[in-house]
Amino acid sequence: MKAEVYEVQTSPVSSSSDNIVAKNDSNLGEVHRKLEGRHVQLISIGGAIGTGLFVTIGTGLIRGGPLGILLAYTFWTFIVMLLTSAVGEFVCYLPVSSPFISMAGRCVDEALECCAGWNFFILQALFIPFEITAVNGMIHFWRDDYNPAITLCIQIVIYAAINLFAIKLYGEIEFWLSMGKLILCIGLLFFTLITMSGGNPKHDAFGFRNWNVSGGPIAEYISTGNVGKLDGFLGALLGSACFTILGVEYISMVAAEAKNPRKVMPLAFKTVLFRLALFYIGGALCVSILVSYDDPLFVKMTSETSNAAASPYVIAMQNMGIKALPDIVNVLIISSAFSAGNSYTFCASRVLYGLAKGGYAPKVFRKCTKHGVPIYCVLVAICFSLLSLMQLGSASSKALSYMVNLCTGCSLLNYGFMTITYIGFYRSCKAQNIDRNSLPYTSWGQPYSIYLAAFFIWIVVIILGYSVFIPGMWSVDNFLFSYVLIFINAAIYLFWKFWKKTKFIKPSEADLITGIKEIEEHEYNYYSQDGHKETSNRIQRLFGWVF
Repeated sequence: MKAEVYEVQTSPVSSSSDNIVAKNDSNLGEVHRKLEGRHVQLISIGGAIGTGLFVTIGTGLIRGGPLGILLAYTFWTFIVMLLTSAVGEFVCYLPVSSPFISMAGRCVDEALECCAGWNFFILQALFIPFEITAVNGMIHFWRDDYNPAITLCIQIVIYAAINLFAIKLYGEIEFWLSMGKLILCIGLLFFTLITMSGGNPKHDAFGFRNWNVSGGPIAEYISTGNVGKLDGFLGALLGSACFTILGVEYISMVAAEAKNPRKVMPLAFKTVLFRLALFYIGGALCVSILVSYDDPLFVKMTSETSNAAASPYVIAMQNMGIKALPDIVNVLIISSAFSAGNSYTFCASRVLYGLAKGGYAPKVFRKCTKHGVPIYCVLVAICFSLLSLMQLGSASSKALSYMVNLCTGCSLLNYGFMTITYIGFYRSCKAQNIDRNSLPYTSWGQPYSIYLAAFFIWIVVIILGYSVFIPGMWSVDNFLFSYVLIFINAAIYLFWKFWKKTKFIKPSEADLITGIKEIEEHEYNYYSQDGHKETSNRIQRLFGWVF
């Protein structure tokens, strides 16, 4: 059956405006606010937990050693928490489509909005084939005597089916898949505590024995001595932590489709900070306890394969002689990677939709079905998933390595743009006498915390590919994968700035009003619905925080 398609029209007032105008209701097509609070809570961390936390994290352990990976993950989690808190302020204030992108055009420069939007779209689109390739690799944990195209194509079709249906279906599916991720994360934390205390087939209370290796708790990487240990920390930071630790993007992307955004979104931002700290820092601590970074089997599997056999958790289970549990963990990791790919497909389509609304992409991408699905945007996202088929021509570990490097560079630039956007928002609020304490959510220690986050994020952007400049380590591939996106984003920014002749926006002239009326009308209608009641009790609040 042919899908019914409607066009979303934007106001001519501003290219970054989210005020939707239509001639009449019958012609209006737009994304719908159908996500419940529980959906938002789970989706807020669902996209942030994927293959990286369970498999790719092993690369950071080998490069940095137990202390190196713990320091790297703790440091970067802290920086991302500062950024997440800041971004939450304007997302909760104006919960519209792609808020951290549209706000760049409102408070900084229209060219920055264009640049940030396309950068984030590329990031999300590249993450889709990464997770598809990862799922296929993890199936190899059991067998590899089949054509990889079978599993790749099946997963692509499933993503298309899920994302072309109503958003409520997506939210329900992602809710349960994300629940599985949380169970896996919590289960592995308890697994580490129990086994290190002697609760394993060998009755070996190994504790922190794997920290006491001959080379010390920080591994030497690239070179030797203290310089090598610094390289080890940077290897864990740049090669693992910066790729694995995510979060602020996905919680922001659902703002336009949450039923009660000004109540749900602040709660999601407050709780996701602590949950991400628990899982990322806790995950780094767990793998450092379970496996020695110079374990021969661990080093071999990490360098040769991308499947769950390379997971430090599975290596630890095999070393302890535990049966069956590695298969269970592999199933859960597969569901985790599948869920992450599903989130990336959703986010990529919504970013492209936001770009079209802002005038940065063809108008055809503004069109939605009657269920609020931007159908052509979803189709483009699915097309990017076909990049996973390149695994058919090369080793999956090599394909994943290429995508990891590109996605890391994209993600860092995305965070850098967010810091600039928030600084613009903060200055605009101050210039227009808007009391930040009156906002639905207020971030910590501003403006100093965002300056601290911006300093380190942009430093990491610069040093991401520093190893290629070490004598004897030059590699064209590594240089391009580390820095090509800087040149691409610079080209997009300059092209739009000179073509449209955009100007930097003065804080006193920033648009902090457009869209507020629509949000308030939605809230009024939401609370005035017959039979709608706000219920709250201790059990609901408890599960609201946990989930």
